[in-house]
Amino acid sequence: SEGRLGVLTEATVRVTRLPEREAFHAVFFPDWETAEEAVREVVQAKLPLSMLRLSNPLETLTMLTLAGHKKLIGLLETYLSWRGCKEGKCILMLGVSGQKATTGAALKSALAIARAGGGVHVGRAMGDKWKQNRYRNVYLRNAAWDCGYAIDTVETAVDWPRVTPMMHAVEQAAATALAGRRERVHAYTHLSHLYAQGASVYTTFVYRLSGNYEEDLARWTVLKGAVSRAIVENGGTISHQHGVGSDHAPYLEAEKGALGIGAMRALFRHFDPDGLMNPGKLLLDEGGRP
Repeated sequence: SEGRLGVLTEATVRVTRLPEREAFHAVFFPDWETAEEAVREVVQAKLPLSMLRLSNPLETLTMLTLAGHKKLIGLLETYLSWRGCKEGKCILMLGVSGQKATTGAALKSALAIARAGGGVHVGRAMGDKWKQNRYRNVYLRNAAWDCGYAIDTVETAVDWPRVTPMMHAVEQAAATALAGRRERVHAYTHLSHLYAQGASVYTTFVYRLSGNYEEDLARWTVLKGAVSRAIVENGGTISHQHGVGSDHAPYLEAEKGALGIGAMRALFRHFDPDGLMNPGKLLLDEGGRP
């Protein structure tokens, strides 16, 4: 309810033992189609993995470009090319966490599926590096802003037949959103929440700042609107894990329908008749504003 129905006053914390083993491995695939099919098979096999993250070709290229270590990346590129992973390749990061016997069996099964689908396992080095830097992007975003670039993300979830069309639709919407302002947008995608029936589609976009607050806000507004419309027009949820808040409220009715929105509004009025609980979130007001 995003705070619209009440306030949390108490929470119970679940404590879990530290795992005997935690490991992250990297697998490259020659193209998106084989990578998506392999990761879908891994998920539907219900293996006890702690993480799966599949980057599309442009995100893979971006990751390798930003990795530094040009000599090592060059050697990796040569090896991958020899193994059939050339331009358009995708990287899959997979993780295991738990008891050694369980994680060993899960990793073995996942890698067998990946290899059968054309994947090239390159070991733990890249996985360990990913683990080391996995929270760095949040800080890079702030540094990029100081250098004149904005970074934002949008995500949704759809069933498997719509994953690739959704990815293309959102990236295309982002890439062309600022064309009228003669600005380009660098957009790339990964799948990081995977289910037997579908997956999240998580897109990052990078674009230039103008240095003028009003213009920069206008650029973000146009870009946010374009990718949000692409999501709802292609059957995706506007709130998978990022929530709705006020930014996504204009698009929620496309997902819930008029009946669903009416039911939510009635609940909010019943539990919070004075509108004190986080007003303006989830639903537009009667005038059509967040």
